[in-house]
Formats: sequence, C-alpha cells, structure tokens
Amino acid sequence: MYTSIRRYTTDPNDAAEIINLVQQGNIKELIGGIPGFIAYYMIDCGGGTVATVSVFEDQAGADQSNAVAAEWVKEKVLPTYSLSAPDITAGEVVLSA
Repeated sequence: MYTSIRRYTTDPNDAAEIINLVQQGNIKELIGGIPGFIAYYMIDCGGGTVATVSVFEDQAGADQSNAVAAEWVKEKVLPTYSLSAPDITAGEVVLSA
C-alpha cells in the first residue's frame, strides 16, 4: 500500500468554506476512480490547515492522486480562495493495524 498526505493552509476564515467545497465537489469520485484506490480522507487540522490522505495499492495510484488533486484545486478552489501549495508526504505503508 502507498499513501499520499497533502497538507494545505488557508485563511482560517475560509477553511470551512473550502472543506464544504471539497465535501460537495467531485474530488472524492475523481480520486476514487484511480486504479488501485483504497481510501480517501480529509482532516480539519484547525487554524486554517486541512489535510487529505489518499491510500492506494501502489505508488502509481498515490502519485496520480497528487496530480488529480492539484488540478481540482486549481480549477475549483483557487479562483475563489487563497490556498497554499500542498506539503506532500508520500510513501509505502510499512505498518497497518
């Protein structure tokens, strides 16, 4: 399994709107349609920070999820909100419980 974690920062006042946009948008379906998809999560870290976690069977899926997420953010979020470029942590899952 491979995981990609993307952390974004925004104005704390805009975080709830961006979270709602993600919840109502089609990003879950886009990432879920990538071959090898296992799971997708979004985390409200507070203080204007949000993170997403994508889990795939292989590295190719995790890498593709980063590209899909970047394009979605560019099209759906950036025209209205200020959002940092993601801080991406990705790699092979070495322990699962």
